[in-house]
Amino acid sequence: MKMKLPGRTRNHTTEDEQAHAEHSRHDSVHKAAHHAAHRQGGIVDVATLDKRPGADPVDDPDRIDEEALIAEFEAEKPARHLTGWPSWVASVVGVGLSLFGLYWVFNPMPRQVYLPTFLSIGLFLTFLTYRGWPRSTRAKESGKPDRPNVLDWLLALASLVPAVYMVADWQGFFRRAILPTDTDLIIGTLLIVLCLEAARRTVGILVPIVVLLFIASAYWGSFMPAPFTTANFGWPRLVGHNVMGLQGIFGTPLEVAATYIILFTIYGAVLAASGATRFFIDLSFAAFGQSPAGPGRTVTLSGFLLGTVSGSGVATTVTLGGISWPLLKRAGYPKEAGGGVLAAAGIGAIMSPPTLGAAAFIIAELLQVSYLEVLIWATIPTILYYLGIILAIEMDARRHKTHTVAMETQSPWKLLLRFGYHFSSLAAIVFFLVLGFTPFRAVVYATVLAFLLSFLERRSWITPRRMWEALAQGATGALSVIPVMAVAGIIVGVMTLTGLALRLAGIIVDFSNGNVVLTAVFSAVVVVLLGLAVPVTASFIISFVVISPALQQVGVEPFAAAMFIFYYAVLSEVSPPTALSPFAAAAITGGKPVKTMWLTWKYTLPAFLVPFIFVLSPRGVGLLFEGGAATVAIAFVTSVFAVASLAVVTGAWLFGPARIPERVLFLVAAIALLVMTPTFIAVGAGFMVAGVVVHLITRRRAGPDDGTAAQPETGTPGVPSGSTAPGPATAPPVSPVAGATTADRPRTER
Repeated sequence: MKMKLPGRTRNHTTEDEQAHAEHSRHDSVHKAAHHAAHRQGGIVDVATLDKRPGADPVDDPDRIDEEALIAEFEAEKPARHLTGWPSWVASVVGVGLSLFGLYWVFNPMPRQVYLPTFLSIGLFLTFLTYRGWPRSTRAKESGKPDRPNVLDWLLALASLVPAVYMVADWQGFFRRAILPTDTDLIIGTLLIVLCLEAARRTVGILVPIVVLLFIASAYWGSFMPAPFTTANFGWPRLVGHNVMGLQGIFGTPLEVAATYIILFTIYGAVLAASGATRFFIDLSFAAFGQSPAGPGRTVTLSGFLLGTVSGSGVATTVTLGGISWPLLKRAGYPKEAGGGVLAAAGIGAIMSPPTLGAAAFIIAELLQVSYLEVLIWATIPTILYYLGIILAIEMDARRHKTHTVAMETQSPWKLLLRFGYHFSSLAAIVFFLVLGFTPFRAVVYATVLAFLLSFLERRSWITPRRMWEALAQGATGALSVIPVMAVAGIIVGVMTLTGLALRLAGIIVDFSNGNVVLTAVFSAVVVVLLGLAVPVTASFIISFVVISPALQQVGVEPFAAAMFIFYYAVLSEVSPPTALSPFAAAAITGGKPVKTMWLTWKYTLPAFLVPFIFVLSPRGVGLLFEGGAATVAIAFVTSVFAVASLAVVTGAWLFGPARIPERVLFLVAAIALLVMTPTFIAVGAGFMVAGVVVHLITRRRAGPDDGTAAQPETGTPGVPSGSTAPGPATAPPVSPVAGATTADRPRTER
């Protein structure tokens, strides 16, 4: 069904007829847009429509192709857009995989049965939906459907063989781990090869290479240079340990994918289908849009809320950019600064409760704690992360003299009263966890609640068709994680078999001479460097096996070590030189990628330093709600002032432009506060006071500065301030999402 936006009619010109012809030739593009709209509750994405009064939907050459950007900058490789009967097969199998995961919640079965079955079905879908190599330009231009080839079908069918073999005699198969038969070795080798190929298709060649290097280090252990020398482990021993037990492929990483991740991706798909995504964005614009710093605040709040339905920093960044960049541009944000805000807000999606990222589920399993406890640990660091972003935005709003952009928005209270029920399912997850339900049942019940609440709004009803699409999307959303988790389990299995993990941890401790500060610094560097090469989840798993023992050897609590590694694994997405999220944001704004990357790093700098607080100081664990009420209060207040001091250092602003002397004083104050002992807290407070005094004195001597915020925009949208625009003196207010004209829409520049 095609939709027209309300407005006055107009006579169609020759250009309009040409546009309609172009639209017909690109009808598939609009079908994809409408399918995406159905997933968001039946609301057509305004970014795909021309917003001039009375205009019909036409293909806009300047609009952002969100799927293309996500495919280019996401750590995972792009999947096929299946059509025809292969699409039907993938949809049926995807729904089956989701229902299988839901069935397991209420009818548990042995891990040795559930995990091989889940993995085989996941691999079957992966080979159908992910290409073995990039599609050629000729194939793209020809318009031929992108369907699986013969090799893809052979690999997909071969993926079912290991599950059939293992489940048929699962007790005997796993008992033969020490002395596997020839058939066991063939099936085990086949599964390893299939997992490596699936991982190559989803995240690239680097992860399989890393896995093969670990396998080689165990197979030829005696030939490795000291201190990495180990015994030689034959192929039967490697297969038996990594395939025929619960240490390797079927270890904790895959278990997390088959339980937590698949259930949360289903929940996210249902929540998005219920219209929650649009509500979150509308609420953000209504709450913060009407002020000079409002656009930046709006992006930040939208990123936090969208994180509940997206576990990807790049995907959240692109979604925010397509909607919010026109507003940021109209408010006066430079391209690079706007991109930095988008990327910083997007990456926060992975570290924000109540969903967090996949690594948070692994923490719960590895430490054998409830997921609710992990949510509690993440609460204060998340607050500090967004506090740092908000302070940086306030400073940039004054430096760049951003102005208010008039927008058509409802009262936030009216929005909350009418659509606030979308928060109910999020609160329900925490509520059920507090009552003692398992996280699996909690998220299933929250999914049911989101489904039922969708019927409070007619256009967001989750019909049987939308429910089918949500279940299929829940399964396909986990495909990029399933093979990575499987091969990451091989790395963990090799490390435990050879003892390499403890040996590497000892090397880090010896290199730092047992100093907790140096150990933490080296650990952070290792995690970030590893994160540049592999996705966040794999980076966390590998790092946890090596870094956590090293930190514990110098006195760090296990839970603090896990959270330290978690945050640095996440922050690798904004770390130079790769920085996927900032590069995606730069593609949206048209800014310089490297400059956007460094500005994003400036916005997120507090997040890089806060993890050191709960590692370096015994009182720092208060940031994780450990150590009693007094410890928590002291840690939180001290960290707030530390983050504020860092914001002054990086933002170069206090009550006006901050110069070098006061910025140096605030830098010393921030470092002192990070130590969080009474003496250093006093020193930090003293330097903060000195910085304020010096700033006020230098500002008074310099006279009035021009750092005040600019006045609200009163000209026609798109006309520079000070220019005279035709028509009325004040432009009519615009919708926060749909008010950009063609000239205001972001242009993707490679």
